Amino acid sequence: MPIKQDKLEKILSNKFPAAIIEVIDLAGDENHYRVIIKDKQFAGKTRIAQHRIVNEALKDLLAGELHAMQLKTQAI
Repeated sequence: MPIKQDKLEKILSNKFPAAIIEVIDLAGDENHYRVIIKDKQFAGKTRIAQHRIVNEALKDLLAGELHAMQLKTQAI
């Protein structure tokens, strides 16, 4: 089941309120997204730790609605 881009953006904005977030629908099918999140909370953390934070925030979506996600995180 696909997830609308604006719904994904809203969920990420709620989970990461101080972040700069960019969500791109790669295939136009609401199933394949590129997500870029820049947030202060990533400072001093490895890329794996940063991705774990995002994956934990999206765990309910990753179990069903969110089929594929390219993730890029960065500290600001």
